[in-house]
Amino acid sequence: MKTRILAIFLGLPAAACSSPPPPTASAPVVRPAATTPAPAPALAARPLGEWIDWPIAAGDWVYRKDERGSIALFGIPGKDALLTLRCDTARQRVYLARADVAAQRGGTLTVRSSSARKDFAAKSTGAPLPYLAVEIMPTDPILDAIVYTRGRFAVEATGQSSVAIPSWSEIARVVEDCRV
Repeated sequence: MKTRILAIFLGLPAAACSSPPPPTASAPVVRPAATTPAPAPALAARPLGEWIDWPIAAGDWVYRKDERGSIALFGIPGKDALLTLRCDTARQRVYLARADVAAQRGGTLTVRSSSARKDFAAKSTGAPLPYLAVEIMPTDPILDAIVYTRGRFAVEATGQSSVAIPSWSEIARVVEDCRV
């Protein structure tokens, strides 16, 4: 019996060094492609914290005069404007428009400044480049609130990311053009 046990122990190291048997070839498993539905477009997230602490959107203001009056455009140079403020002198109205990446037919546009907040019913401009726009009387206090805000104001639109926009002199020029 001692010989048998000894043979087993002596044979173990040899068994450990032997190679495993070759794997058997199996046919590849074909699984049907999983069909996943396209994700629904998510609503744009609102920046965290108070609007006054949101990062200011990248871009610059540009002021122009044209046959309709004057316009201030905000955005990255060489790209479509993110925000426009237009004085239509014939109608004596100010139009605030926000780029509409969701191409909606309307919604709510909220303007916040350091001293005021106002909600507007916005409509699509129907232009080839989609914008949500609101009509504002030149004497509306929200325009002064934007002009005199502490460095920035915020624009929130239904289904869009909210943005903080710097308040530069181009805004005051457009507002004053409509008050003459």
